[in-house]
Amino acid sequence: MSQEIHGTYSSEPGEPAEPTGSPEPEATRRAADEAESSRASRGWWDRNADEYQSDHGGFLGDDRFVWGPEGLDEAEAGLLGPAASLKRLDVLEIGAGAAQCSRWLAAQGARPVALDLSHRQLQHALRIGEGLPLVEADAGRLPFRDGSFDLACSAYGAVPFVADPVRVFREVHRVLRPGGRWVFSVTHPIRWAFPDEPGPEGLSVAASYFDRVPYVEQDEAGNAVYVEHHRTLGDRVRDVVAGGFRLVDLVEPEWPAWNDQEWGGWSPLRGNLIPGTAIFVCERD
Repeated sequence: MSQEIHGTYSSEPGEPAEPTGSPEPEATRRAADEAESSRASRGWWDRNADEYQSDHGGFLGDDRFVWGPEGLDEAEAGLLGPAASLKRLDVLEIGAGAAQCSRWLAAQGARPVALDLSHRQLQHALRIGEGLPLVEADAGRLPFRDGSFDLACSAYGAVPFVADPVRVFREVHRVLRPGGRWVFSVTHPIRWAFPDEPGPEGLSVAASYFDRVPYVEQDEAGNAVYVEHHRTLGDRVRDVVAGGFRLVDLVEPEWPAWNDQEWGGWSPLRGNLIPGTAIFVCERD
């Protein structure tokens, strides 16, 4: 599961990150095409994978399938199907990070493949444990034959960071077998209208929900180092259909009483009032 985390890069997983000395990037709203978004995402997650796994590895676990900061677990939700039904199924996880979700799938008897754009994230997958197929590739150019998988999933991976989500969905459609299920989670679109703050300051609308200009962090030369793309809820539904899928469920997890953590702009305060995650359950006819 990948979400925006600011940090720096260290030489080995688990080692303290060393400051780079470079100035903080400038946050802005501007256009960012497919190529720039992909470059920015690869660089961002390579630089920040160490801090991300250090900060959130305890919550994510080594072999747990969590759909978002609320803590909704696939073992409970069964959005891919009952756990017993996953045995011997070929599953593609997109934006796998350290492959925690894939490791849970393997424990159910599935045959997962963990794909991520970031080499550093996949190094963390190796650190946690070998034995899973790991693939470093762009979600918009999946290096698999047609009809290679029974299921595909992504927990906050890839989809929020790509300029052309329909291209990703069409690639997922291509590599899925008929009847295959595609389930992905993203930041709930309504969150874009609110400041990304966990406290009371994050409860007042500050921007237009309909402003689809990407959020970009750029360096002194104007090169994007982080890009996130906003789509309204309706946009997401239309993208799913344009990708060749049928939407069978839209899950908006409620904040559970046991979860007292803050994660970026996610918190118990906000989570009890407005949704933070949207999970799209799609099927390939």
